[in-house]
Amino acid sequence: MTTTSEIAAPETIKTVLLGVTGCIGAYKACEILRGLQKRGVRVKVVMTEHATHFVDPLTFRSLTHEKVAVDLFDDPTDPIHHISLADEADLFLIAPCTANVMAKLAAGIGDDLLTTTALAVTAPVVLAPAANVHMYENPITQRNMNALHDFGFKFVEAGEGYLACGYQGRGRMADPELIVDYVMEQLEGASTAKGQDLNGTPAVLGQDEDGALSASVRDLEGKKVMVTAGPTVEPIDPVRYISNHSSGKFGYAIAAAAAERGAEVTLVSGPVSLDAPAGVNVVRVTTACEMLEAAGKAFADADLAIFAAAVADVRPANPFNRKMKKGTDDAALAAIELVENPDILKTLATAKDQQFVVGFAAETDHVVENATKKLKRKNANLIVANQVGGGRAFGQNDNEIMFVEAGGASEPVSGTKAQLAQVLLDRVAPQL
Repeated sequence: MTTTSEIAAPETIKTVLLGVTGCIGAYKACEILRGLQKRGVRVKVVMTEHATHFVDPLTFRSLTHEKVAVDLFDDPTDPIHHISLADEADLFLIAPCTANVMAKLAAGIGDDLLTTTALAVTAPVVLAPAANVHMYENPITQRNMNALHDFGFKFVEAGEGYLACGYQGRGRMADPELIVDYVMEQLEGASTAKGQDLNGTPAVLGQDEDGALSASVRDLEGKKVMVTAGPTVEPIDPVRYISNHSSGKFGYAIAAAAAERGAEVTLVSGPVSLDAPAGVNVVRVTTACEMLEAAGKAFADADLAIFAAAVADVRPANPFNRKMKKGTDDAALAAIELVENPDILKTLATAKDQQFVVGFAAETDHVVENATKKLKRKNANLIVANQVGGGRAFGQNDNEIMFVEAGGASEPVSGTKAQLAQVLLDRVAPQL
């Protein structure tokens, strides 16, 4: 993982082979494709025949300006099409990936262009599953996913929610932005594994237990990590509330990165429109008081606590139990009594024992000065400081941050939130 002050796009364009399988979520592959293109990635598409019933190949051809591969024998100029496709890929992403295709891959079956390409590819393979909740939770599907994980396949696990089939539960393909962030992170890791970071400079590689060079780390094995993320919502009445612009993207990226590095992760999340990261226990809350209660339980035996949530400073003392009407309840609306919310970071950090505590400071001005004061006032070990406002930070996929500790502030570090999550963990893991 690069820790330079600027994480730039690679000089050599990366190629992602996007596999699309037969699922209603196939339309989201268009969003993923565009998201990757905006990050400077070349995308080629391979589809199963069933996928063409959901999205016409012409759609992908129009977006990529590349031929869309469907059949093993659809390109007479390339008699070994699955090999040439596999050789071009720096990463093979299958999104959505149906339970049927996961079963084929787990069994080593290659009976169409997509599955034969998956067997031939030597680049990283990332799967974004999508299925009916009962299909997804079926022990056979879970066995196949575990087998694929053991074989080295990577997953952006399905989230929970309302499914196209009318059921509710886990099985909805992960949010396209989360998938794009994860793919970009894996592309960076692939570059590092080959001895270069994204800027083309030599990477410093660690060694695994066998002494082999490895860019991937599992340095949080056996550690418990608690992360808070997103906003809190404080009701005024059943319709109105007090909140902020936090999207939760950075906190979710941190939780996902910690789980990937082997930690047992609890993510205490305010209301966001993000799917649960793979391998993370998500506790969903609404208000600051609920977040304090949930975070306190996870904090008790945590090794690392990262407070990335944007907690509302105040809440209405007495929320109304009905919608207050303009013109009728103007006096009551104009005289809403506000009370201070609990300071979650300070409350828990003051009682810390073995925990390493990381807080966040979102500032519009005097960023380092305000973050330094917060470090002392909140009894944190580290503050992640960033400037907000003017379209920066909140809701964006990229960010620029500084690390503020007792010894001073680091140089600014910029990149995607997924990349910065890894940089943060690189910094704190050795201190646990």
